[in-house]
Amino acid sequence: MLKSQAFEKIGIVGAGSMGSEMALLFAENGLTVSSFDVAGENVDNLNKYRDSASEDVRSRISTYKDYDSFISSLGGTDARKLFVFSIKHGNPGDQVLQSMDKYLTKGDIILDGGNEWYLNTERRQKSLEPRGVHYIGMGVSGGYQSARRGPSMSPGGNTDAIKEVLPILEKFAAKDKKTGQPCVTVIGPGGSGHYVKMVHNGIEQGMLGIMCESWELLYKCLAIPLDEISGIYRKWAEQGELARNFLVEIGVDICAQPDDHTHSASHLLNKIQDKVVQDADNSEGTGFWTIVESANRHVSAPTIAAAHFLRIASSDRAQRLEVVEALGQDLGAARKQQLSEDEKTAFVEDLRLAVYCATLASFAQGMNLIARASKDEEWNVDLSKCIQIWREGCIIRSEYVADLLQPLFEKEPGVRNMLSLKPVADEVKRTFPALKRVVQKSLEWNAHIPSLSATLEYFKYCAGLHLPTQFMEAELDYFGAHSFDLKEEGPGDVKKGKHHFEWKPA
Repeated sequence: MLKSQAFEKIGIVGAGSMGSEMALLFAENGLTVSSFDVAGENVDNLNKYRDSASEDVRSRISTYKDYDSFISSLGGTDARKLFVFSIKHGNPGDQVLQSMDKYLTKGDIILDGGNEWYLNTERRQKSLEPRGVHYIGMGVSGGYQSARRGPSMSPGGNTDAIKEVLPILEKFAAKDKKTGQPCVTVIGPGGSGHYVKMVHNGIEQGMLGIMCESWELLYKCLAIPLDEISGIYRKWAEQGELARNFLVEIGVDICAQPDDHTHSASHLLNKIQDKVVQDADNSEGTGFWTIVESANRHVSAPTIAAAHFLRIASSDRAQRLEVVEALGQDLGAARKQQLSEDEKTAFVEDLRLAVYCATLASFAQGMNLIARASKDEEWNVDLSKCIQIWREGCIIRSEYVADLLQPLFEKEPGVRNMLSLKPVADEVKRTFPALKRVVQKSLEWNAHIPSLSATLEYFKYCAGLHLPTQFMEAELDYFGAHSFDLKEEGPGDVKKGKHHFEWKPA
């Protein structure tokens, strides 16, 4: 057990947008904050930002550009210290730990608030644990704005160390508006905290794909003005299945925003290039890792994957233009439709239900992956607590979905497939027809719908009684002697079949 000693100081490593916002939030909640960054311009920017805060907050924040003075401000090498890392994943984290190694002492706690690969987290934990230094992989959700107002957090690692700092984390975490509960909890041992945050970002990726596809259908196919689309999203977010869905809510603001950036008469959205580069430039890894993990752990996640590959294709716009030139046409030109008001109203309602249905799929794929990893790694992650900490302060906040899922996971803590829960199955059954109608019309209108169409197929084959894969099984046996089971031999286990047929003598 760790000796009990309340931390009154905290050292933040990284003074970028997230680190700077957390510095002010910690200071507002009574901690003395020392902020350090090897990039001097980041420290200078934080100083300017700090100067705009209240005198009480300013007095609690000090900034440093060298390790010696930074560590000295926290009591030196002999004092127990609490750190928060707000730095890029991978090698930068290893470099910081190497530079800080001589300053660390028994009882120090490091909260890594970056989006780190969970195996890197576990490697660092194993390296530091013999010295009594506790490295906690703590996903911080919600972006830089939530880092200022109160984020959702998922710490994983040494349970005693997490419980010691949990009162601090609970104080500045986002609070569930319904219950007032802080959106932070002990996720589990090892790299479970960063793993859960990774999957959060995977679910987020699927939802982002779903939302951008819904926007194209409204704007390019139905030709609804952006200000009216803002109103449609507002209605979606106010009540029903998409109530308090964060990505729908910010869609309200995005669609209504005039072009103050370049001061034209248009909307800012119309001026933004159609490219997402944070995967392609390796500044973000969580979406990619989620797909790799879903394949590695044999969990189907096509909604998340389709959204990711859309982003990848979008990133190199110059290359896309070359392909368009080579083809001599724009294969992705959405067709404007002439619908009656009644037809338009009916489609918009179908689209709302389709967005919800696909959002459920993204959650199902993410939760199924967490459940599988938790079993494989013996983390014992509580899925209901994952939903609870995602009720506020994070990008995938969606109140209706949380109200559906949290009590179900409390009743069925060992569930491996969310879609097998009867209330979830009922929701899919109720909204699947709307999703199917939207996909059918979208294909006719040539709209981009990778996430929505992948979701349609996901539900079809996850709930398929007879799949065409019996033909695939036959071909595998034909050329590779992979063997097969017969229909009469029961539901079918996940193991090699008992029969082989010599389709053609070798």
